[in-house]
Amino acid sequence: MTTATATLERPVARQATEIVDCDIHPIMKSPKDILPYLSRRWQEHHETIGFRFRGPFHGASAYPKATPALSRGDSWPPEGGPPGSSLRFMQEQHLDALGITTGMLQPLFPVGMDERNLDFAHAVCRAVNDWQVDAFTSQDSRLKANIVVACNDPQGAVREIERCAGDGHHVQVSFATRAVEPLGSRRFWPIYEVAERHGLPLGLHSVGTNGHAVGAGGWPSFYFEEHQSVSVSLHAMVASMVLEGVFEQFPKLKLIVIEGGFAWLASLAWRLDDLWPKFRAEVPHLKHPPSFYIRRNVYCTTQPMDEPPMQRDLKTVLDWIGWDRVLFATDYPHWDSDDPRYVFKFPMSEEQRTMLFSGNAKTVFGLG
Repeated sequence: MTTATATLERPVARQATEIVDCDIHPIMKSPKDILPYLSRRWQEHHETIGFRFRGPFHGASAYPKATPALSRGDSWPPEGGPPGSSLRFMQEQHLDALGITTGMLQPLFPVGMDERNLDFAHAVCRAVNDWQVDAFTSQDSRLKANIVVACNDPQGAVREIERCAGDGHHVQVSFATRAVEPLGSRRFWPIYEVAERHGLPLGLHSVGTNGHAVGAGGWPSFYFEEHQSVSVSLHAMVASMVLEGVFEQFPKLKLIVIEGGFAWLASLAWRLDDLWPKFRAEVPHLKHPPSFYIRRNVYCTTQPMDEPPMQRDLKTVLDWIGWDRVLFATDYPHWDSDDPRYVFKFPMSEEQRTMLFSGNAKTVFGLG
């Protein structure tokens, strides 16, 4: 059964008047499309040496994916190229068809953000940032770009953020969620300072090849296990940033956890709050319980949707987390992407619907 056929059999939810999609994946038509955005030096490096990551797999992902290019079978552009490479087809199949009023681009490849050669990493990130504008955001005002940076060199990342901030195209900062150190580490604080100063949220999508397995138990045998473990790595990221004092130091910084689910946010806050009185002497820099920072500074996107057998239980989870903490995302064009017409299969108020589909994102990104 195809994705398109399967969705027609589900109960249809009423369409929201505005939809801000916080996770759309563009990609270059060919790996060589990056070359015009690189200097001669880095063009030669790209052609003769290529990318070097910290993970054990080169030239292929660590696990076989569910479908080619991670994508829906119907998302391959008729004119050729991989899914997400054609603006025209993205407009036709996604933006226009589903009434997406604003879409946040999340480029995943080329991966400059965790390249080992940091000079090359910055060159690739800069190229990807410029390519997003040329190929997408300058052609369709509904689309907004990411400032992709190599966080393992914070000074270089700061320079790239300063270059792109305020250009009208880039609206958030993105880097590896699994870096060489936990993201609460003070080595990354210069990035947080400049992001807060420019009012740019951190839109951190699950990604990173730091040389370690995605979970603490070691390298999984199956993609199934690796896929679900990604969410656990994001729990650790949030805990690190909270406990190291990132949000105490940068109170206006917004963190958006992208493609990691959201139901876990409540239990993480509860557990940290339960432990805080016992370990408070170790973290005197925290002036409030951990849940305070999670509630004030952390947001999650909906995809992958946490769907319990009883749909009303998901509504209860949203009550726990806070309806203003969750942003809608499709993950287009990936195989497990969500269609806004068929998510949230439980009754909600018009205010709640507006918050989830557009209001929260408009607040976080400062959209008019």
